[in-house]
Amino acid sequence: MINVRNTLRGGGSEVNINMGPLVDMVFLLLIFFVVTTSFVKETGIDVHRSTAATAEMKERGNIMLGISADGQVYMEGKRIDVRSVRALVERALAEDPESGVVIVADKDSNTGTVVQAMDQCRLAGAINVSLAAKRETGE
Repeated sequence: MINVRNTLRGGGSEVNINMGPLVDMVFLLLIFFVVTTSFVKETGIDVHRSTAATAEMKERGNIMLGISADGQVYMEGKRIDVRSVRALVERALAEDPESGVVIVADKDSNTGTVVQAMDQCRLAGAINVSLAAKRETGE
């Protein structure tokens, strides 16, 4: 039954909002988004990629190697020697054996350096080694 006297006089029970479940739900959502987020590894340098009419979009390419115009090799933002590519790719493949290697080479880079990097990736056990290119725009 409603107490009309207390309601008219301004008295009555106070309404409390329990913030505990709300905070728990926010933390659960935060954990969910952190766990399901996939992090993209970049090469660490900006390159001008060559264009190709048959360029395809790849779903998986977790291991990224960058080759600059002056022949420097980069992986995960660090400059590395082309001879150390094999060991680094082996370590990355140990974490995710199904990942592929994408070599992002500058269009002015030396072909010999690109071939050496591809060879080191294959020696490391990478089955899927690709060369990144931009798709030609049909104008």
